Amino acid sequence: MRSVCCAAGAALLAYNIAGFAQTKTPCSQTVSYPLQSRAVLIIDSKPAGLHIVGTDQVAIHVSCSASSDETATNVAFHFSPTANGGKLSIEGPHLQHGNNGLEVKIEVPRRTNLSIRMFAGQVTVEEVKGDKDIEVGAGQITISSIHDGDYRNVDASVSVGEVQARAFGTDKGGFFRNFSRKNSNGDYRLRAHVTTGQIELLGNAEQKGLAAKPD
Repeated sequence: MRSVCCAAGAALLAYNIAGFAQTKTPCSQTVSYPLQSRAVLIIDSKPAGLHIVGTDQVAIHVSCSASSDETATNVAFHFSPTANGGKLSIEGPHLQHGNNGLEVKIEVPRRTNLSIRMFAGQVTVEEVKGDKDIEVGAGQITISSIHDGDYRNVDASVSVGEVQARAFGTDKGGFFRNFSRKNSNGDYRLRAHVTTGQIELLGNAEQKGLAAKPD
């Protein structure tokens, strides 16, 4: 009897997880999902403006605004738990211009490891400590609140465009530009790549009033 109850409980849990993973929420609604500190969050997004902010809550909160009712109606969030965190998909038809008038705010635990992929748009990350692996085809990546000693490995590159590593006092522009920095005492890894566009790494140097050095 006990084994039957355990099997039934496991089946119910699997059913609930499957239903949770398949849930899609329209852009017009704000959603929240559990997310532990130090989790890995994978974000796969259609072209948009993503604003990712660290908070003291043990959850992910997602809200968005759109320039038109049509865009809002056609965009949906899909969150699915993973073994070490979760995956957030921002889905909808591919439109032609910039962010498509779509702005998405994603609040995460302050210590979260991020992996982000987006064809075009802007990604801004504020007050989030952890590994970061971010790729945008065309657009801009901005990572702020970078402090000395945070990262053991930094690799920021653009195929065409500019890397402004102001947190480290460096500014590089042109074709196939990259900035790298290693620190054996750092805790995290940062990799950012934009095919065509700009990367900004903001933090210590500019707060101390050190001018970025052009290259």
